[in-house]
Amino acid sequence: MLTLGPLNDLDGVRHAFFGREGGVSSGLYASLNCGQGSKDDKAKVDRNRARAMEMLDLPAERLVTLYQIHSPEVVEVETPWADDALVTAKPGLALGVITADCAPVLLADAEARVVGAAHAGWRGALGGVLEAVVAAMEGLGARREAILAGIGPCIGKPSYEVGPEFPEPFLDQDPKNGDFFLPAPRAGHFLFDLKGYASRRLARLGLKGVQALPCDTLVEEDRFFSYRRACLRGEPDYGRELSAIALEP
Repeated sequence: MLTLGPLNDLDGVRHAFFGREGGVSSGLYASLNCGQGSKDDKAKVDRNRARAMEMLDLPAERLVTLYQIHSPEVVEVETPWADDALVTAKPGLALGVITADCAPVLLADAEARVVGAAHAGWRGALGGVLEAVVAAMEGLGARREAILAGIGPCIGKPSYEVGPEFPEPFLDQDPKNGDFFLPAPRAGHFLFDLKGYASRRLARLGLKGVQALPCDTLVEEDRFFSYRRACLRGEPDYGRELSAIALEP
């Protein structure tokens, strides 16, 4: 698993960005596939999720994840249950997001004892999921100037080729978003910097700090699952990695 220094330094907060290693799944899903929406054996997925929680020293049943729809919707969590962002002030609940190229974002205000987690694909990030999760944390007593945000493994700019129509909504939103596009080798296409775009949107919120892991899920096959890699290869399905954050019980 991977962690970020600023979040590590917070008292009473545990977090991790899990890769694909250390689980029980095999084949396309080898090995720590935590995606309940995959076609992997459900019992193996459950064991993988339990293993991830063991590394956070929490019971498996304390992990909360969502059916993610690339929206700006946020859910406040008070009890574990079996929408693209989560917030809680309840100790011992692990807020989890599932990704396979999109950006997992974990957030914490250790002073107010509030944490959040967001699934930031391009649709969610463009639609305001990051602003929404910070606002929801504030609703639980957090202060944005005390919130630290960490962006986990996602597809890298050199790997994220998009079509000619893709930049328009970003440029309509803010012409400065052109900073996140470069011409791709294929004529008329672009390379999009999802991580950079999410980082700027978070920074503009006036948070205490924002840091991102230097990973590319598409090219680092031994470490991460990737939806786009599976599509490029014509594979029938793909595994998903888990990122999670919790207040210590």
